[in-house]
Amino acid sequence: MVIVPSKRVASIGAYAFAAVDEKVAELKEKGITPIDFGVGDYADPTPEFIRQACKDNIDRHATDGYPSYVGSLEFRTAAANWLKKRFGVSIDPKTQIASTIGSKEGVFNFAEAVINPGEYAIVPSPGYPPYKRGTLFAEGKSHFVAVNHDNRCEYDLDSIPADVRQQARIMWITTPNSPTGHVASMDWLKRAYEFCQANDIILASDEAYSELYFEDAPHSALELGEDNNYDGILQFHSLSKRSIMTGWRVGWVAGDKRIVDIFKKVKTNIDSGTPNFVQDAAVAALGDEKHVEDLRKLVKEKRDLICSALKKLGLPDCTPPASLYIWQKAPEGMSGEDFATLLIEKAHCVTTPGEWLSDEVKGDNPGAGHVRFAMVPSLEEVKQAAERIAALKL
Repeated sequence: MVIVPSKRVASIGAYAFAAVDEKVAELKEKGITPIDFGVGDYADPTPEFIRQACKDNIDRHATDGYPSYVGSLEFRTAAANWLKKRFGVSIDPKTQIASTIGSKEGVFNFAEAVINPGEYAIVPSPGYPPYKRGTLFAEGKSHFVAVNHDNRCEYDLDSIPADVRQQARIMWITTPNSPTGHVASMDWLKRAYEFCQANDIILASDEAYSELYFEDAPHSALELGEDNNYDGILQFHSLSKRSIMTGWRVGWVAGDKRIVDIFKKVKTNIDSGTPNFVQDAAVAALGDEKHVEDLRKLVKEKRDLICSALKKLGLPDCTPPASLYIWQKAPEGMSGEDFATLLIEKAHCVTTPGEWLSDEVKGDNPGAGHVRFAMVPSLEEVKQAAERIAALKL
């Protein structure tokens, strides 16, 4: 028989980070073990106390069966308490929050909750691929807005055409931004919210990197709400980057109860929830800040090593104030793909070309001429990589 993929699947290329994994596998087949800055997946272990909390609770849940679709009340309460402590916002754990299987699942599936065929999502470019892929699978359209070192991730709201504003259901923001590392000011967040309110667009704020900052702590879009009313706001969060829990797949959405209710309806038809013992581990993680402070120091040390090496090559200083990434400009006249190839072949360092993470905005690719370094290898590997990079001949 003839097997034909759906039009949606046929229309998409390879997932960018899957392509990075393939490049790493190719090098290993040649007997070369590269230092992998490609995918944002830590080489460092999940903190021991989090792993122990999981172990301690596995037997307690031996006969639980399926977990709650929307998360245990204990987990949702822990998340709400953390949001109160961190951002000063009050979230009702029973009605204004739902668990997710990490951010990716929530981000991708959210489009199915609110986008009808032909409607728009406003999506930053470069940006997290599930913003646009989720929109595509919901049969919507993405309107891309450029984020870069010049606008510091505060993209131009006035550039969004009137017809897009009228047909848009979601506007995605990311602060700290992935991959540029910039942090949106409270002033811009307010303007973005006013824009969304004026056009009946949901402000969807991806805050997975909120705890990886090296200067002032970032704000949350939830702070824009008044009197516990988060009209039109939905925050997406995850334990992946904050607590080195990438493989655990646990996070949440929080905000406007009406939007959370719609999200829950989609979610209950797609999966069966995060395992209870994983949620218990997440509760332990949310109750501790020291491991987060230690992680910030570690990521900053790695960042400084790589940025110093890149500056020794004469490249522009792209040191980020936050996030897990360095969004580095390539040498003059070199594409991101060319620079990434040079780094692989000469320094045996895997990075992600900016072109792979971006979509054209008005005929230009905002990611062109950049590479993304994820600060995830071990500190010793980062030191080795910095030495190799500093020794390159451009």
